[in-house]
Amino acid sequence: MTKTIAVLACSAAMLAACNDTNDAAEDRLEQSAEASAVAAGPEEAALGLTEMQLLDAEIVDAGGVELADVASVGRDANGNVDRLLVEIEDSNPDRFVHIPISDLTPVQRGDDMDLSTTMTADQLAALPDVSIDQQRP
Repeated sequence: MTKTIAVLACSAAMLAACNDTNDAAEDRLEQSAEASAVAAGPEEAALGLTEMQLLDAEIVDAGGVELADVASVGRDANGNVDRLLVEIEDSNPDRFVHIPISDLTPVQRGDDMDLSTTMTADQLAALPDVSIDQQRP
């Protein structure tokens, strides 16, 4: 019984440490993405939107259901926005994937400008995971 409690306590401690590490990586990613958007300013980044507008957008399906949150803007070697790093909605633990900018269309939803994709939630979930520890906007 004591061994079981000790194993459970160690498992809980390891899980908490892992969550703290993930939270710190997510915080660093968010700060870096926002700094990049501020530096880019009001210039159009892609799809007729600024980098800040891209960061504020939700990824929605054709029916308007939220699929993901934009975490950062990715650029090719020439500095052109070619992908977005997104956090899949309701993933636990948090999952991040890249979506090519060519697969997205801006859509006005109330006061918000979001990005529509033809991908389904299952197709989005099937994309390969991206480690946020190595991401730079």
